[in-house]
Amino acid sequence: MEIDEKQIKKLKKQPIIETSIKKSEDGLWIIHKTTIIDIKPISYLEKVLSNVKIR
Repeated sequence: MEIDEKQIKKLKKQPIIETSIKKSEDGLWIIHKTTIIDIKPISYLEKVLSNVKIR
């Protein structure tokens, strides 16, 4: 199955998800850390902030 250009563009817009799993220093816990990286242009942030109403 091939991925067409439209699907590639859609995949590039998705957030980057990174995960790591480690044992705590005392060995009693598993620490599962998930980081979601979402990259947006500054114009997006400016547009969102321009619509925020401060009470």
